[in-house]
Amino acid sequence: MRDHRHGEKPPHVHPDVWTGRATNRVQWLLALIGAACMALGIELAVDSAWTSGIAPLVMAVVGCIAAGLLVLFGTLAFVHVALRVDEEHLEVRCGHIGVPRRRIPLSDVVGATYTSHVTPRHWGGWGYRWRPEMGTAVVVRRGEGVVLELWDGHTFTITVDDAEAAVRVIKERLGRTKPGAAAH
Repeated sequence: MRDHRHGEKPPHVHPDVWTGRATNRVQWLLALIGAACMALGIELAVDSAWTSGIAPLVMAVVGCIAAGLLVLFGTLAFVHVALRVDEEHLEVRCGHIGVPRRRIPLSDVVGATYTSHVTPRHWGGWGYRWRPEMGTAVVVRRGEGVVLELWDGHTFTITVDDAEAAVRVIKERLGRTKPGAAAH
């Protein structure tokens, strides 16, 4: 578990739970662009003189609002990712409402590896990604991350700050769950 300021553990965190997160502030700029598209659509609907006909105006309004909603909510879902590791599971939640979310039992994990080179470019952009030759990933920024090797042969990569600590915790928990490991 991470230490809080001045070496104290935060009182709201259970000692057997490790939490971490990664944030991408650039996504906020994209969210603002989405909000601006929505505002433009609303402005067109409210203040238009309707002189060019109803169909083009409706198409412009609906187009602006739809594009704005897609950009706004699509980017807000990946402003940050939160990783939680307890005694039995690893849980990944995206954005402010925690969706998409993936919960992986530690019994499904073979190993965990630290990587310092997760980049959106290698995964095809930000977000929840799948590439057949690379596996699945949640990428919200470039930098360090955790690569999980799963029993089914797939990998799952998560960008998270202090990924080395996450890997240590996961490996420690995996050592407890393997046959012959000391009971805890």
